[in-house]
Amino acid sequence: MKRRELLGAIAGATAATALSACGQKEETSAAPAVAKPNKVYHWKMVTTWPKNFPGLGTGANNVAQLIEQMSGGRIQVKVYGAGELVGAFEVFDAVSQGNAQLGHAGAYYWKGKIPAAPFFSSVPFGLTADEMNAWLYYGDGLKLWEEAYKPFGLIPNPAGNTGTQMGGWFNKEIHSVADLKGLKMRIPGFGGDVLKKAGGIPVTLPGGELFQALQSGAIDATEWVGPYNDLAFGFYKAAKYYYAPGWHEPGSTIECMINEKAFNELPDDLQSIVRQAMAVANQQMLAEYNARNPAALKTLVEKHKVQLRTFPKEVLQALRKLSDEVLAEATAKDKFAAKVWASQKAFKESVSQWTAISEQAFLNARQG
Repeated sequence: MKRRELLGAIAGATAATALSACGQKEETSAAPAVAKPNKVYHWKMVTTWPKNFPGLGTGANNVAQLIEQMSGGRIQVKVYGAGELVGAFEVFDAVSQGNAQLGHAGAYYWKGKIPAAPFFSSVPFGLTADEMNAWLYYGDGLKLWEEAYKPFGLIPNPAGNTGTQMGGWFNKEIHSVADLKGLKMRIPGFGGDVLKKAGGIPVTLPGGELFQALQSGAIDATEWVGPYNDLAFGFYKAAKYYYAPGWHEPGSTIECMINEKAFNELPDDLQSIVRQAMAVANQQMLAEYNARNPAALKTLVEKHKVQLRTFPKEVLQALRKLSDEVLAEATAKDKFAAKVWASQKAFKESVSQWTAISEQAFLNARQG
């Protein structure tokens, strides 16, 4: 009796094991049949730049291409230049409202919405491109930037940098601060506020309107970026004097903001891909400007006979003093702007000491 009971138990256990194994095999073989293909996300990117404009417009294209390639085509991004889907200065609202998932721009354009915004692009006499990236990635910069954009449902990211820009195009020589009085100049952000303090008249215009405004006399001067971009716009046909340095934009970060709701709909791997694509584009744009600017400057000076000038020391000293006043006033009016500036200022004081004994000292030695 006991022997029969034992044999029965063994048989039952064997049958149960076989059934279990059969069920596992059936489940495994059935999985591919019910699996759904990876979802493809179709995103729009609006920009503040003319379509395919060298450096900036192509920089937006590069972000889109990197996202598509790195995601294996799971995210498809269509890029719209300024005015194609929304106006240049409507990019922020378009992405915030979800009419586009991505926006490629410069943060200083949103000073009217977020007083602290210009700190995340460039500050007069502030951080260089390398120093700016250091503050954003390894200081509090990116964290504060995300805090600033959070109420608008946006996630900001560095997605390029132009490096130190030029001081701009002028129809007359600048010998003293007095030459800035009454000067109508296209210059955005804190740079425009500094010009106003110097007696000038700052004008905000999108890139696509600058040449006509300068040629017609609607403005007396304009800054844009540097030789690579300025040559493409043909400013040499409308102005005679080209000034350096770009005291107002020593290392201008280009942003690519993401609609937060659209970003949160992505799986974790695609979220990481979007972020990393922008980080790659950030470095590539800076490298492109450093590579293209020298040849473009040579063409402007040698072929188009542009008169290259350097701002007099007196003018730069005066502008630096006025910049300090502008920043003090801006941070006194807005607590969050004060918080951001305190972080960036402290970082600048620290990193500038290293820059002075490393890169600056080496460059001085290299020049002899």
